[in-house]
Amino acid sequence: MNSEITVNDFSKHLFWDVDLNGFDLEKHKEQMIQKVLEYGQIEDWNLLKKYYGLQTIKEVALNLKSLDPVTLSFVSTIFKIDKKEFKCFEQRQLVQNVWNS
Repeated sequence: MNSEITVNDFSKHLFWDVDLNGFDLEKHKEQMIQKVLEYGQIEDWNLLKKYYGLQTIKEVALNLKSLDPVTLSFVSTIFKIDKKEFKCFEQRQLVQNVWNS
C-alpha cells in the first residue's frame, strides 16, 4: 500500500456516484478496484497497482460478484487465471438474461 496515493489522484469520472468526503481507499477497496477495472484509464490502473499491489487486486477481482465481459477477459489474462475461477463468471451463469437469450 502506497499511502502517498489518495482518491483524488484517480480520474474524476470514476466517482460520479460517490461522496469523496467519506471515501476511504482501504474501507472501500472492492468498490475502488471494480471501478478502476471497469471504467478506469491506464493511469488509474497504474495507481491501483501502486496502491494495492497485484496480489490484492487479484484476490478482490476473483471475488467480485459482477464484472463486464471485457474486464473479466482482461483480469483473466493479466493474472493467467481461467475465467471460470472468478465468482462473477459463476454468478453470470446463474442469472438468465431474457434480453440476450
